[in-house]
Amino acid sequence: MTMPQTRRRFLQSGSAIVALPAMESLGFRRFASAAAKAPAAPPKRVIFLGFGWGVTETTWFPRMDQPGAAYDLPEGLKPLARHKADFTVVQGLWNKFSNEGHWGSTMWLTGANRYAQAGQSFHNTISADQVAAAQFGRHTRFASLQFTASESAGGSGHGPGLSLAWDVRGKPIGGQSTPLEAYHRLFSKDATPIEEQQARLAEKRSVLDTVLDNARDLRRGLGKQDVDKLDEYFEGIRDIETRLSKDEQWLGVPQSKTSLPEPKPGLAGRDEIKLMYDIMTAALQTDATRVLTYRQPVSTLLTSLDIKVHPHDMSHYHGVLGEKLDASQRRDTAQSELLAGFIDNLKATKEPDGTSLFDHVTLVYGSNLRTSHNLDNCPTIVTGRGAGIRLGENFVAPKGTPLCNLWLTLLRGMGVEAERHGDSTGTISELTV
Repeated sequence: MTMPQTRRRFLQSGSAIVALPAMESLGFRRFASAAAKAPAAPPKRVIFLGFGWGVTETTWFPRMDQPGAAYDLPEGLKPLARHKADFTVVQGLWNKFSNEGHWGSTMWLTGANRYAQAGQSFHNTISADQVAAAQFGRHTRFASLQFTASESAGGSGHGPGLSLAWDVRGKPIGGQSTPLEAYHRLFSKDATPIEEQQARLAEKRSVLDTVLDNARDLRRGLGKQDVDKLDEYFEGIRDIETRLSKDEQWLGVPQSKTSLPEPKPGLAGRDEIKLMYDIMTAALQTDATRVLTYRQPVSTLLTSLDIKVHPHDMSHYHGVLGEKLDASQRRDTAQSELLAGFIDNLKATKEPDGTSLFDHVTLVYGSNLRTSHNLDNCPTIVTGRGAGIRLGENFVAPKGTPLCNLWLTLLRGMGVEAERHGDSTGTISELTV
């Protein structure tokens, strides 16, 4: 078998392998055996699912005096019963710098101190998903994909940000806000002639070079504070360069194929979340990306469940019986049912070597908010076998354990080279197999 001589030719000739799931009926095993005598090990993937307004404290968390595998599944997690052996509830974690009771996801994956920069009332740092994307994203068309709710951040209790993701400068990363947008981003063909695509990329490169030259000239004679601002600007330019390089790498390679039909516009709430989960499964199956985040809706979920209570009011039920508590518990049940369906999909989707997506993915489901304005004991579920985490347990961390210790544990478990993350003080060794 004669291998193509350039990377571009390899990508073009191998487009069917890149664009489609690596299926044995398409000769994948023969291709792999010719190159290495055995199929390559399936890659690691990571998914972060975040929601706002917390959970119902009294009926979502397992009892802390029942650590380990022999714990009673609380009412809010009952829909996950068939997967009990395959997920772990992690309790006692928090982001110590978090101080805003309406921000369910702004600092969730970063652990940043919003006041870390003098004279500024808001500061953030890189999120855990983007740390993974810097390593995993080298091999896929999309280094990461960010999906977000089609409702305002205020209505969903997430706080500032465009998604769950924040770049290396601590700037928000946007994404697709409806299933239709997500579908087209992943699977719609770009009908623009290849020559025109090349010309557009060349024009962007030219503009970028000019901007860099001007910025370097400007640097001379600036004070330290202005130099720091310019360095941050250069970081943004480097991000653009990375994206341009990615676009050039995949120029001419067809978009991934999927059997999913194109979503109908206008989906919201429960149907929106379910379809987003289906699209995320397809994204991993086709290896379009290996890093996914989804900032989920809450207010439209309540509406789809015929709940009239405002989501903010629902989160302030304060343990009192009534329509607020009922709304909160019904929300928990619906979210757990949807998560259970997603896990079903991951287990049912097979890899070329006979394993499943579930065997190679790390999925985190949670929020920076516990309930009301409480920011300690962040609700956290970890599932999937991609990071070597002990599953099937109710794990209660020692008091004061940073949430970022979990992120660092997962990153290292997936093989991501990370020395620390956010305010981490180390990994949680008791969680690993």
